[in-house]
Amino acid sequence: MQKNTGLKRIVKAFGYSIDGLKTAIHSEAAFRQELALFFIGVPLAFWLDVTTIERILMIASLFLVLITELINTSLEYVIERISNDWHEASKKVKDLGSAAVLLSLFNASMVWGMILFQL
Repeated sequence: MQKNTGLKRIVKAFGYSIDGLKTAIHSEAAFRQELALFFIGVPLAFWLDVTTIERILMIASLFLVLITELINTSLEYVIERISNDWHEASKKVKDLGSAAVLLSLFNASMVWGMILFQL
């Protein structure tokens, strides 16, 4: 099997990434909710009277939520691919992924709160 290289590899990788985003949007309610938060938060960050660095931190914290949700969703798909049977290790992986999303949401809340309320 011949591997794609150069520009062809980049184009194919971009397509795979778009497929992944489509999968998350169509199959994950949590991702859709976090995406809505992102699409509200980004324009709000530009509308607010904050410094450039504060704006970058606000937007980056929202990107981190989306990224973490995508990784959590990937972990869940892998666990389900391996087996639908309940297993303690599978539960731990899913719980850890969920905890990562929760921490990213706490992070975004903290960043936005500290900037907005100048804490």
